Amino acid sequence: MFKEFKNFIARGNVIDLAVGVIIGSAFTGIVKSLTSNLINPLIGIFLGRVDLSNLKLTVGSATFRYGSFINSIINFIIIAFVVFILIKIINRIIQRNPQPKETKSEALLTEIRDLLKAKN
Repeated sequence: MFKEFKNFIARGNVIDLAVGVIIGSAFTGIVKSLTSNLINPLIGIFLGRVDLSNLKLTVGSATFRYGSFINSIINFIIIAFVVFILIKIINRIIQRNPQPKETKSEALLTEIRDLLKAKN
């Protein structure tokens, strides 16, 4: 069982996923810092408040902290935009490097192979 687990962990997809999660977590921290330290003060200039996370609405004894929700929306939009840009760049790279076309000799060899399979 340990050997199977070791083989599972050593596979490339699991390691790639782990690296992606770690980088994603670090990137999320950077975006949160960007939002709280740069974007919120800019928005706060227009709203008259620098810290959006303190915005709240009180109805009776219930308090709705909509400022934190606004921060989360801003973080999501930034992360989604960056992921969109990354996917767009990856798609351009993939389109620039198409799979090599089959040469004439490869096509003939494939045809001969197929004919031999058909005879057997």
